[in-house]
Amino acid sequence: MAAAVVTEFGGPERVGIAEVAVPRPAAGQVRVRVGAAGLNPVDGAVRAGVFGGAGQRIGLGWDVAGVVDGTGPGVTGWSPGDRVVGLHHGTVKPLGTHAEYVVLDAGAVAAAPAAVGTVEAAALPLPGLTAARALDQLGLAPGSSVLITGAAGIVGGLAVQLAARAGLVVTALAGPGDEELVRSLGAAVFVPRGGAPAEPVDGVLDAAVLGGPALAFVRDGGVYVGLIPHHAPAAERGIRVEEQEVAADGELLGRLVSLVDEGVLTLRVAETFPLAEAAAAHARLGVPGVRGRIILTV
Repeated sequence: MAAAVVTEFGGPERVGIAEVAVPRPAAGQVRVRVGAAGLNPVDGAVRAGVFGGAGQRIGLGWDVAGVVDGTGPGVTGWSPGDRVVGLHHGTVKPLGTHAEYVVLDAGAVAAAPAAVGTVEAAALPLPGLTAARALDQLGLAPGSSVLITGAAGIVGGLAVQLAARAGLVVTALAGPGDEELVRSLGAAVFVPRGGAPAEPVDGVLDAAVLGGPALAFVRDGGVYVGLIPHHAPAAERGIRVEEQEVAADGELLGRLVSLVDEGVLTLRVAETFPLAEAAAAHARLGVPGVRGRIILTV
């Protein structure tokens, strides 16, 4: 089968398409015939060598939408032909989801949303799980105020929708041209990039990875959640500082799928590329201002 891999670190030109063996599902695993797979910033970081693995063949891709093709021993609840979405967690791995087939733990997949197609579904797993887990870590009660940085991005936009649904008063920090978008997602207050909210908020979900400047918006005794491990600012003024690290969670992913089917969550796709053009997709990933997920189709 074909798979997008890197064998040397660097820019988009380092992404190659290799012919590799079709993986076999082991006990507790399912094999998915990939229909579409999201391209995320973490893929660019893996390609650039941020997570190490020099000298290895590293597969790219974390999230996937496709059809179950086979199951390993002990798997129940999934059968060939089932439409699924899933997350293949791991920074340095021999194969990722940017391939014709991928093997995942059975607990990492959920039934695909019925309300959207395969391409749109592929935009859900990693961004959706990231946003949902970060909001859980905030632990804010309904009526509390939350500021979401990078609110027009794919993770930030999903976080705005989930926070508004949870009854939080959402302030969205985004580019000056994004006000209409973030308000349509549920933001009550808009702050243009470089600005500041009129008063401190109970919590910040820092999808834009601003760090210290975002922490400054939090009231004394509030909470800050960052999305990149080991990049959170030091705690101050009694603020609880947390870091969210995404994990595969089929149960939570299933709840997010239900919200997509209910029309609560909108999945945004910016552009699609065939798997054979993965390098071009990586080049597009590096262009600022992309509003929606870049998807590889297989």
